Amino acid sequence: MVVNRIVSFLPSATELLYEFGVEDMLFGVTHECKYPDSAKLKPQVISSVINSDELTSNEINTMTCTLLRDGKDIFKLNEQNLKDANPDLIISQETCEVCAAYTTQVQNALDLLSKKPELYSMDPHNLNEIIQSVTKLGKILEKDQKALEIVNSLEQRIQNIKNSQNSEKPTVLAIEWIEPFFTAGHWIPEMIELAGGINMISKTGEHSRRMEMNEIVESDPDVIILMPCGFDTQRTLSEYNTILKDNSGWNSLKAVQNKQIFAVDANSFFSKPSIRTIEGLEILAKIIQHERFDDLVVTEGSFFHIP
Repeated sequence: MVVNRIVSFLPSATELLYEFGVEDMLFGVTHECKYPDSAKLKPQVISSVINSDELTSNEINTMTCTLLRDGKDIFKLNEQNLKDANPDLIISQETCEVCAAYTTQVQNALDLLSKKPELYSMDPHNLNEIIQSVTKLGKILEKDQKALEIVNSLEQRIQNIKNSQNSEKPTVLAIEWIEPFFTAGHWIPEMIELAGGINMISKTGEHSRRMEMNEIVESDPDVIILMPCGFDTQRTLSEYNTILKDNSGWNSLKAVQNKQIFAVDANSFFSKPSIRTIEGLEILAKIIQHERFDDLVVTEGSFFHIP
């Protein structure tokens, strides 16, 4: 298969295409493809019907649930931009229908195009599968050597974290949504364990799910990491101050009383199964084993210790 024109329905795939150096072959992206900055200049073939920048967590959740319940689309297809892109290859995913252009829009795209492109679906649920996706995409793009270089670098960074573990491991709860509460599933539990913590409530590979305050109180973790899906650190801090700061149940938690609450840039390093997830692992290591990884350099503003 010869690939000359690509459309990405998946932000993590867009990031990887730039890492492979084939951005000149990328002719269509989604509204969420914002990294690197030049990806924002690509024609958008997918956009969201929900303007999350203007809504609260609860409003976003309510609108999303309503659309899904009523069988309506969360995303819309820009048909003209897709036709202009005229792709040989469309990259999509199956991990989360809320966070990526899912089955309906992929099928709509295939139906719309007279020349049927190849479809590659990325569906990672853990770090190993994220790394495997690099190898697979490299093979499709005939960039096997570059894929090997990327994989070797990622695996070395993971090994560096594995090689430095405390004997005493704190219990850690990651929260993927604040109102209502959602667990952080998929690859996050594994990342917490690799970073030196004991993950609470969720399990590796499981879909994120709704949870109640009583579950959090019963688990009473040593450390809580807030990573609302698609939010950066500042947006998360704003939600925290509005929703949780004065909540009596929340303030009864050991982690709150011991000032072990952290906000992270979920949109960049945790929400998507991208190669930047490995930096997410490094961020977690700095949070969970801060004395051991104090000198580890991560992106400025990628996490914040909530006092």
